[in-house]
Formats: sequence, C-alpha cells, structure tokens
Amino acid sequence: MIFEDEPVPGYPLPIRPGHTSPGRFERVLRAGQFAVTTELDPPDSADPEEVYRRARVFDGYVDAINATDGSGANCHMSSLAVCALLTRVGYAPVMQISCRDKNRIAIQGDILGGAAMGVCNLLCLTGDGVQAGDHPQALPVFDLDALTLLETARTLRDEHHFLSGRKITHAPRVLLGAAENPFADPIEWRAERLAKKVAAGAQFIQTQFCFDVPLLRTFMNRVEDLGLLDKVFILVGVGPLRSAKSAEWIRTRVPGVHIPDEVVKRLAGASDGGLEGRRLCIDLIQEIRTLKGVHGVHVMAYRQEETVAEIIQRSGVLGGRVPWNPGRDPPANTNRMASGPTPSAAPQPARS
Repeated sequence: MIFEDEPVPGYPLPIRPGHTSPGRFERVLRAGQFAVTTELDPPDSADPEEVYRRARVFDGYVDAINATDGSGANCHMSSLAVCALLTRVGYAPVMQISCRDKNRIAIQGDILGGAAMGVCNLLCLTGDGVQAGDHPQALPVFDLDALTLLETARTLRDEHHFLSGRKITHAPRVLLGAAENPFADPIEWRAERLAKKVAAGAQFIQTQFCFDVPLLRTFMNRVEDLGLLDKVFILVGVGPLRSAKSAEWIRTRVPGVHIPDEVVKRLAGASDGGLEGRRLCIDLIQEIRTLKGVHGVHVMAYRQEETVAEIIQRSGVLGGRVPWNPGRDPPANTNRMASGPTPSAAPQPARS
C-alpha cells in the first residue's frame, strides 16, 4: 500500500485525524485492509545483521513485525534493541513489553526511548514466569501487569506525564496492543477479559494460536455482544505445524494452546506433515478472514519463518497489495543510510 502523503518510503507518516501514531500499521488497520503481522525471533547475538537477515524473509508480506521480549522467559537480544535496528531502515516493528523483568521506572523509560527511535506500536504483556525459561534462578519483577501497563502507556501518551505525576515534554505517539487467548479456560469469560484490556487502552489485539474456528466464532460473537467490534482491531494468531507429533507435543506441553483432535488426525494422515501443516494454516486464514470483527492475522512460525511468505501468498489475504519493505521502492532508498539490510531477494507479490 502506497500512501499519498508519505515523505520518504519507510519513514514515519504524518498523523492523521483520529490516529494515535504516525505508523503504517495503524494506517493499514484504519483503512480497512486485512492486516498481517508476524514475529521475529531475536538472535542470541550482538550482530545487527542477524536481525536484518531474519527480517528480510518477511519482506513484502507483513505489515508489522513483533520484536519479542524474552518470550518464554528465555534470554535474547532485547525487544527495544531489535526495534531500534528495524526502525533504522523503515520496518514497522511492534515492541513487546513484558512486565516480568522490569519495574515501572524502566518500562516507562523504554516506552519513551522506543518512541524516540520511531517505534509506533506497543504490545503490552504480563509475561511468562521465570520458571518457564532458561534462567529459573532469576528474580521476577511483575511490578505491573498487562492491564496496568496499558494504562501506564496510555497515561504517557494521552496525559503527558509519568505515573509519578511528573510531566513529560513530548508524548510517545504509539498504537497500543495486548494479547488475548480465546481458547483457554475459562473460555466463557475471555471476551470480558478482552473488554478490560480495551478499557485500559488496547487498540489492537493479537490472539493465541487458533486451530479451532468454531471456538473463535463463539468468542467473536461474544465480543460483538459486548459492543467491542468498533473499539478494537483483532488479529487472530495462526501458524504452521510441522507434524502430528509436534502438534501433540505442543498441545500437551505449551500452556494455553488448544489443538483439536481433528487437526492432529489430519496431520497424521498426510504423507508430508510439514506441507499439510502449511495447507492447514492457509485454510484457517481463509476461514478466519470471513469472521465479522477480524481485522487480520498474526502469523507465528517459530523456526519456520521462511514459510510465512508462502502461506500469505497462497492464502491471498493481501489482495495484491505489497506491504512496505526496504526493497519495495529502490529509487527512494538509494539516499538512505548505508548501513542496514539489502533489498530482499525473495520473490515479491504483484504490486497494486
């Protein structure tokens, strides 16, 4: 999608009336396009090229890239640092902030710092417990939770002051997001939980993996009953499964992930489990996009990032449009800073 008022391709856009950020992701959502986001697995490295290499595989297929913040309580390059690198070359990152590792002083500083570097999207998370990760001896913080983090970010943005009451001179212009799991118990209260996050400031939601569309439909109906469809953008989590064995492992070992028996049987009956897992993901995306109130998908393909382009292209959800990437507008990029990623060599969808 090309915006008529973009100054330089990849740079922050002017903030339109009714928008809270200068970001492309918000533009896509408010334009009514079906949005696609994904996650970048941060490297265990201080080499920026590793971040750019991991981002390139998504070029031309996603509207925003989540930079995870110690996902699973495992240590990697920080979300703030990944976002700093991505914004340098024009990508639209979603900076995840987990409450597990930092108190309100550090979190507020990160929100300001991220915004100063061009981060336009925040995803507010409580975070997994330290016992789940590779540093179980670490001391958890949890000074805030997802709800109070949303309220904190909204206070900085809309009221121009820290939680202490001290004024800030320039507010972070950001779109606020949160996570939700329509598939975990107590299922009947999940929409109400979403309502609390919207009330706290969430403008977009990324859900846990969806492998059960009827259950998602029930959730979305309840969201509509609560009058939330016009108040929040909902992106449903999807992802490819490698095999019936991996599906069985995930549903028994990963808390909050619901995989029906029918999905496991479908994979078990396929001659190529990975290929069938991608076909299943495409089928789910195409069905999910028909649900009222769904504004996009969040593709989580951990250690299968190279499959995201194929999945999105074959699903047809972009409708011919090409999300911005460093290789999309070569002439405009020639005067950009020399450092950063080279244009992607991956095949691009047709430009609208």
